[in-house]
Amino acid sequence: MKINLVAGGPRKLIPDFHLYEEENVIWVGIDRGVFYLLEAGVHPTAAFGDFDSVSEQEMASIEKAVADLKKFKPEKDETDLELALNWAIGQNPESIAIFGATGGRIDHFMANVQLLVRPLEEGAPALIQIIDTQNILYIKKPGNYTVEPIDEFKYISFLPVTPSVSGLSLENFKYPLNDCHIPMGSTLCISNELIRGHGTFSFSEGILLVVRSRD
Repeated sequence: MKINLVAGGPRKLIPDFHLYEEENVIWVGIDRGVFYLLEAGVHPTAAFGDFDSVSEQEMASIEKAVADLKKFKPEKDETDLELALNWAIGQNPESIAIFGATGGRIDHFMANVQLLVRPLEEGAPALIQIIDTQNILYIKKPGNYTVEPIDEFKYISFLPVTPSVSGLSLENFKYPLNDCHIPMGSTLCISNELIRGHGTFSFSEGILLVVRSRD
């Protein structure tokens, strides 16, 4: 099972949902993201939010279309996305994709990226990605990893989420690295590219944000 979460970020940054439809995918709407799904003809299994960003007419459509509606008060300790992500992790899916989590308010975007850290630290098995029309983001803890080519997302950047990342090595990249220490704030690992087939990256300490992008 895979779970796709759709938050209420700017619609222009959200890819075509039908590109991510599979037989074993569950779609979940978050606040205005529920309405995005309904507009696209995709039926959400569940919906989360305080729904302060939808009109009364849109809310009526959501209540009619979604049986499992989890509605919260605006005054709460977690964002709507965090509540939905916690639920999704509890379903033990193979992977979680988050749409509508970029653009708009930068505080929300930065918080959304940080939401990826705790599940990783707690050992959640699912791959969790934030996806928009130009980027795919995910984070990794120390280890060895393979990067497969994706033609439309040819740029690959590596950014520390922790104060630094140690022992970073990149192989089969245009700009290779060998056992490098990368402090937070360094731009050394921005806009790399694979040079032949798949590449690999490894590191020994820290948490690393991987960003695959296109112009």
